[in-house]
Amino acid sequence: RLVDDQGKEFNLLAAEKNNPTADICTVAGHRFSQFIDSELIAPLDTSRLKNWSTVNKVYSESDWSVVNGEKWGVPILSGAEVMGYNSEIVSKEEARSWDVMFGEKYKGQTALILQDMMSIVMLYLGYDGNMVAYLDDPAKAKSIVNEARDFLIKHKDKVRKYYDSGAEIQQMLINQDVVVCHAWSGSISKLIMDGFPAEMTIPKEGSYGFIYCYNIANNGPNTDNAYKFLDALLARPEIGANMTKASGYISTFKGSSKYLTDLERRTSSFTEEELAGLEFFRAEANKMKYSLVDPAVELIKAA
Repeated sequence: RLVDDQGKEFNLLAAEKNNPTADICTVAGHRFSQFIDSELIAPLDTSRLKNWSTVNKVYSESDWSVVNGEKWGVPILSGAEVMGYNSEIVSKEEARSWDVMFGEKYKGQTALILQDMMSIVMLYLGYDGNMVAYLDDPAKAKSIVNEARDFLIKHKDKVRKYYDSGAEIQQMLINQDVVVCHAWSGSISKLIMDGFPAEMTIPKEGSYGFIYCYNIANNGPNTDNAYKFLDALLARPEIGANMTKASGYISTFKGSSKYLTDLERRTSSFTEEELAGLEFFRAEANKMKYSLVDPAVELIKAA
């Protein structure tokens, strides 16, 4: 089944938990804990994947990939929360800072994914948007979320739309309803590949990255075939390149970039300076974080 949201995927798997029909699902690394705690995905047995070494160790051996001493998925694509902009209207210098999203110049011509932007605003304000630093100080965590909430309410008049899907922001940029936005990198990368005058950047205040994985559904009907599929996927680096072409996200496969054109490589990579400001989403504080962020998001929408 095709879903466009991790929450919808979780609900589908949970509804079928006692009699699952899925063998493989796609879970972002920072959402692992939710699926693991609900027993919806199984630990990954890498010994059953003879091509496991195809995955770059930056992704296969990272801290986020291990929960409860086990690996839980095959990293396939890497993405980031970026600033996307129309390069014929917004200058590269303006796009160096998230400030441009909250100024008067492009008032009514910005868009963002509200829940994701809460983490970025916390980072922008000088805090840990993952909230791991505040696990032992819930009062501090609540104060920070309230500060981010109030900041976004204060600047709500700058935003044309809080949106949900990549296709939606692509269309708004094409129509020039929006000229600068917060977006997932794949959405903007695909626009650039298609010839639209767009650029994307990780602003100087920083942002967050995420990894999409293929995961084995717990108690799926065809687990042996699921492993065969994953191993076949890892067999050739050009498969990783094809996933980049289709999604706009960066392949985790070693050697995949040589199967991309110069334009495709440019649109699916960042400079060293940009990467220095990129942190990966982490899951340790998610329960506390989203118990605060979710109500804050609703208050911003209602304000």
